[in-house]
Amino acid sequence: MELHQRIVSAPVDFGAVRTEFGLASAYPAEAVSEARDAVDAFAGTRIDRTDIPLVTIDPPGAMDLDQALYLEKTPTGFLLQYAIADVAAVVAPDGALTRESLVRGQTFYLPDGTVPLHPAVLSEDRSSLLPEVDRPAALWTIECDDKAEPVRYSVTRALVRSRARLDYATVQAAADADRLPPAIAALPEFGRLRIDAGIERGAISLRLPSQSVIRVDNTDDHWQLVIEPRTAADDWNEQVSLLTGMCAARIMLDGTGSERLGLLRTIPPPQASAVESMRRTAAAVGVAWPPDESVGRMLAGLDANTPAALVLMSEATGLLRGASYTVLDSQDPETLRHSAIGAHYAHVTAPLRRLSDRYATEICLAHCAGTGVPTWVREGLDAAAESMRRSDAVAGKLERACIDLTESTLLKSRVGTDFDAVVLREANGTRPAEIFVADPPVLSKCTGGPPEGTRVSVRLTDADPATRTVLFEYRADR
Repeated sequence: MELHQRIVSAPVDFGAVRTEFGLASAYPAEAVSEARDAVDAFAGTRIDRTDIPLVTIDPPGAMDLDQALYLEKTPTGFLLQYAIADVAAVVAPDGALTRESLVRGQTFYLPDGTVPLHPAVLSEDRSSLLPEVDRPAALWTIECDDKAEPVRYSVTRALVRSRARLDYATVQAAADADRLPPAIAALPEFGRLRIDAGIERGAISLRLPSQSVIRVDNTDDHWQLVIEPRTAADDWNEQVSLLTGMCAARIMLDGTGSERLGLLRTIPPPQASAVESMRRTAAAVGVAWPPDESVGRMLAGLDANTPAALVLMSEATGLLRGASYTVLDSQDPETLRHSAIGAHYAHVTAPLRRLSDRYATEICLAHCAGTGVPTWVREGLDAAAESMRRSDAVAGKLERACIDLTESTLLKSRVGTDFDAVVLREANGTRPAEIFVADPPVLSKCTGGPPEGTRVSVRLTDADPATRTVLFEYRADR
């Protein structure tokens, strides 16, 4: 079986999903008015860094541009200048906009549109790092050695101007042709070094097929399931954000006394029993895994398109449970690591889309400037963390609901049809097996006890959009 997909479309109405999750479609008028009238509270104290030829890299069509970067190869390593939209500078701490964003927590993404954290006038215009306009930013400066490890880092308020708006496919094509813009010419080397560093520190990177629901061209209501393409450029750019978040966490953790304040993104270490179970699975599917090799290094060495890799990466999702936002106080720092990254980490690079980043950035700005953390941050940190925990749970369920609805709608007319599949997990007690069907790309339950890590033929027995369920059946004699 080839892991591919062909276009299969159907009309899908996501309105019921919006209603089920209580997603507000309109922003309160008072908050929109605040966003429209917002001014930069730090306009008189910013350093002018519009000389830096920054560029943005985002999905095609994105307007809420949080980040712009300039990466330079130096005689001793790399110099990263990373500008992040300065949302706190234009949002009053005690206003309607702050109250509403605390309720929302983050931007929610549905196939037919977004439910934004902030009104579009702010997130897609006034604060977005659009090209050829001056914007207030939190500007990170990170100096790295020749292994792309950070040596010095700081953040300050600045005025910046992006020069170009790029997308991942464009960057990848330019990299393949050796024609990257000067602002990111060093990105491939930097990204590869950072990925290698992640493997060394025990990071766990999963490369499972990523399902997406996209609109069929020239239609209003027809949708298709695809495997989201991921380029090397995606991975390189991700490393810039990860490094910045790691530096932010270090700034917070290095505080002392009453200034040891922070908001970290945490995932506890995998349980030893889960790792041992995964080792047994690796042996069962024929993957050699030396006793002294980390989970991350083993996964990084797999061909992601093989059944064995799909099985092991699927099981590895169980190693990364318990993700949370943790307010830093007197805890042992070793209990606050992000096990998937293999380091301490904080979200600071997407404040237009995540509430936590606004608070964490303010703490870092205060530490780097040698000033006190603003009162509104201190008093609001617990509520911000709770808002993120709550909205994260909603975001995960929302994404799955949209995919489940699309899967069941696409397949409802094909009940009784046979499909090729890879068995990701075998049945366990009352839990049926899990399979991946490539055409159309579907992750589903399967009865009949198909053997893990094998390619099998399965029959679709149920597809019900009302309950958003899909079920396949395996029979060894079929």
